[in-house]
Amino acid sequence: MSAATIVTTLVKVTPHVGVLGLNLAWMYLTLGSRVRKTRRAFEKQLLQQGMSKEDASRLSACFEDLKNDLTTTLKQGLTASSFR
Repeated sequence: MSAATIVTTLVKVTPHVGVLGLNLAWMYLTLGSRVRKTRRAFEKQLLQQGMSKEDASRLSACFEDLKNDLTTTLKQGLTASSFR
């Protein structure tokens, strides 16, 4: 590959990588609020079905655990790939 081909490829790829980075950042920033909204809706449905508030809260905690696991996995993947 010539230097011109490499430069052309980098110029073509840069906007796509930028958009991907912005989308990932937006998803990461809004994940917490979306999980809170989902937990509240789930707990509300369980309360309407007659479940106690403590049990509904305990069951909906899995959403928070999944979010934490997901963000931890993504952070580890980004950290591990940056050291290669």
